[in-house]
Amino acid sequence: MRRFPHLTFLPLALLVLAGCSHQTSKTSPAQRPADVKSQISHLLPAHVKDRDGWASDIYVAFNSQQITPDVSNLCAVIAVTGQESNFSADATVPGLPKIAWAEIDRRAAQLHIPSFLVRTALMINSPNGKSYAYRLDHVSSEKELSAVFDDFIDMVPMGQKLFGNLNPIHTGGPMQVSIAFAEANAKSYPYQVDGSVRREVFSRRGGMWFGTRHLLGYPANYPSPLYRFADFNAGWYASRNAAFQSAVSRLSGIKLALDGDLINYGSESAGSTEKAVRTIKRLDYSDRAIRRALEKGESIDFEKTDLWKSVFALAEKDAGKKLPREVLPGIKLESPKITRNLTTAWFAQRVNSRYQSCLQRN
Repeated sequence: MRRFPHLTFLPLALLVLAGCSHQTSKTSPAQRPADVKSQISHLLPAHVKDRDGWASDIYVAFNSQQITPDVSNLCAVIAVTGQESNFSADATVPGLPKIAWAEIDRRAAQLHIPSFLVRTALMINSPNGKSYAYRLDHVSSEKELSAVFDDFIDMVPMGQKLFGNLNPIHTGGPMQVSIAFAEANAKSYPYQVDGSVRREVFSRRGGMWFGTRHLLGYPANYPSPLYRFADFNAGWYASRNAAFQSAVSRLSGIKLALDGDLINYGSESAGSTEKAVRTIKRLDYSDRAIRRALEKGESIDFEKTDLWKSVFALAEKDAGKKLPREVLPGIKLESPKITRNLTTAWFAQRVNSRYQSCLQRN
């Protein structure tokens, strides 16, 4: 799964998190659960309510995934949560009814369904006794909106035609984690699932567990948590892959979007980065060899490939200096709620500022 669309419909607050290298090891026997929870509570921002509840859910996320609960890792999770939801498990989203209706109208237009037919269908009562239209007009959080769409898809014939089994709410919970990511990583989820993984994501315990996994659940050789924060928004290894794209661009003379996508995921056709690598004749790799190496772009193993080493060796020879192995991806954030020109780099830097504040509370 390449990117976990926080860049799709309703990404609540932008994404982020941190952690430098892979930091997953069992909690030291000397660290009693009560001591770890006490430390988490101490690191939380002063305004957070139910500190014991938040500390307990964060502790379970770390302990069950065998992630070291050191200050850096804890502050990374705390920083992302602060940026995404300000520690609200079910945060209110201003203007959400307007955004919801716009999504319905957009899909209806794509299917050439007249707007008045959609509005008429939504006037019927939903399972809670209120009409779908009423619930949409009064929805205030993504959790509520997701539930409305689930009911709509299940109960209204037109709901199946408009949305099939695809609920348009793609992210949720206090860390705004991707529903698709959660569903793909639910095997080791330690709680009894309440109805569906989607519902768990909108809970505090589920949101923190899956968000922690997305932020810290993969090995990375980053010198700073800043790049994990960027990856949280753009996808695992996006910062590392963007550095590779930058080196390829230098060698090929072809301008590339530094987005971390090395291939066209889900397709055999060559993407822009793959095509650019093919033009670098000094590499002397076959197209198939290039593809095989780039297909490892979603794992730590890409850094061990001959292609990775050769590209940086040539690029550094031409540049006369060592080149970075990580670059903040140049991705513009898009959402119905975003009115400014925001990027993944902006997001990572905002989270990093919260991370530094957390460290000072230690």
